[in-house]
Amino acid sequence: MPRERFPPDDPGEWLQRARTNLRLVKTEPSDLDLEELCFNAQQAAEKSIKAVFIARGIAFPFVHDLASLLSLLEQAGEVIPRTFDDAEWLTTFAGRSRYPSDDEPVTASEHGRAVASAETVVAWAEAWVASLRAEAGG
Repeated sequence: MPRERFPPDDPGEWLQRARTNLRLVKTEPSDLDLEELCFNAQQAAEKSIKAVFIARGIAFPFVHDLASLLSLLEQAGEVIPRTFDDAEWLTTFAGRSRYPSDDEPVTASEHGRAVASAETVVAWAEAWVASLRAEAGG
């Protein structure tokens, strides 16, 4: 059965999409391209960060650069966890992994790192949005 959809200006919709990407990146990679899975890790982080923008009522640029997005949130007064240094590394998969290339293949170690980074960002965004909703009484 299809899941309940929310309007595109609802951070919950962005977080649901991020959780979908996170499930995809955690797929057993037996015969899958790790590049594709790591692209989903970057997407999970990006959509989660954008959910925080939406929850705060801040417009965001449609870019894939996580460092840029996190910097904009920081400029808006958000405290960005130090553990997000690795999240910025995920940006490499926004382009590197999207299309076939001559780049070195993604390693199992990089895939594991991408999963961990994406999980960290998604968990932070979910907690942030939940706390904001609790403060607002809903």
